[in-house]
Order: sequence, then structure tokens, then C-alpha cells
Amino acid sequence: MEKTLIIIKPCAIRRDLIGEIIHRFEMKGLQMCGIKMLQLDDEILDEHYAHLANRPYFQRIKDSMMKTPVIVCCWKGVDSVEIAHRMAGATNGREAALGTIRGDYSVSIQENIIHTSDSIENAEVELKRFFREEELFDFNQLSTSVLYANDEY
Repeated sequence: MEKTLIIIKPCAIRRDLIGEIIHRFEMKGLQMCGIKMLQLDDEILDEHYAHLANRPYFQRIKDSMMKTPVIVCCWKGVDSVEIAHRMAGATNGREAALGTIRGDYSVSIQENIIHTSDSIENAEVELKRFFREEELFDFNQLSTSVLYANDEY
């Protein structure tokens, strides 16, 4: 099964949405394999957002991501990268569909509640950026057999 990274951003932390966000992924049927709170710094944000380094809003993103600690989570499931990315909704909360996390909780393009990996390749890189191997756990939930057909997992 795939694993993907979710970052619960400072704007969600400050709004007390941690439990609600985790609950939504649990209710979908994804399995948490790792979770921790950490304070991001320039070094890790320069790496994580390197693809935006030349954008005029790069420093604004970094400043926003350092306002409070974040919660980083690893979630596992069949097609978990795509599922989590769709659950997040469009980057701009004003454009995100109702029913998505951003559509329900965000009105901003920047303060948009969560980060999700956007590809399997990026998920692998991002998980290694935020978790050591021994911080991720691989076990089967009791509910696995009722979430998937026996040939899906």
C-alpha cells in the first residue's frame, strides 16, 4: 500500500482543527503510520518548498509555516496519495469544493489548512524529509478486511 505525507499547517493548529482533520482521514479509511509535532525552520522549508524559491511569495509561505509547530503525519492505503490530495481540495480555499478540507475550512490560497503530497514520488521524498525510518510503523488495522476486497491490498 502507498504511503503519503500530510502536514497540518499552523493556520489549522491555531484554529484547533487538528482532531477534525485527522478524523476525516480516519473516516475515509486511511491508516496512520506516523505522527509528530515539530517546529519547521528555514533549512527544511527551503528544501520542502524549493520549487517555489523564485516566487515573490516564497518568504511569506515560509513565515506562515513557522508561526507555530506543525503536525506531520504519514497515512497508508490503496491510492493514498491521490485520495489525500483530492480530500484536501484546490490549493486556493476560495476555489476548493465544499466537502474538501480546504473547501470547508479555508478562504485563503496560503492559509489553506494542510499540505498533501501530490505524487507517489514526492510522497517518498517528503516522508524521508520529515520522518526517520524507525518513526514510521507498518501494521494492519483490524478494519483492513472490511475496507478493501481481499485482492485490493
